[in-house]
Amino acid sequence: MAEAVDCLEEASAGRMKRGDDIPRASAFRKGMTVVGLPALYAMKAALYAAMREARLSQSAVAAKLGKNEKEVRRLLDPAHVSRLPAIETALRALGKKVRVSVEEDVRPELPTDGVHSRRARRTAPV
Repeated sequence: MAEAVDCLEEASAGRMKRGDDIPRASAFRKGMTVVGLPALYAMKAALYAAMREARLSQSAVAAKLGKNEKEVRRLLDPAHVSRLPAIETALRALGKKVRVSVEEDVRPELPTDGVHSRRARRTAPV
């Protein structure tokens, strides 16, 4: 299952880098296994999608936030460990609200260190 999460992360990162849309999740059907993005990655993807929906560039979002474009670029960079409140603030500036849900984990083979992706484990501060 960890490989599926890594694959989903890489596919999302590739789409963000190319400027492509990130497709919505398929409707759940009986027998399917749900694979989701870790929270930080999901919020970065949501910010990217909100910017595309609003047809705003990184510089336009930076101007809305009173930040420089480099800071917005980092918020979108999957390899950068951004602070969740910073991404939430950017989403709020685009008219989006962050909602968190916690559910039973049916994938016990995932690491329990709080960081699921290999990329995030490599770049997470120690």
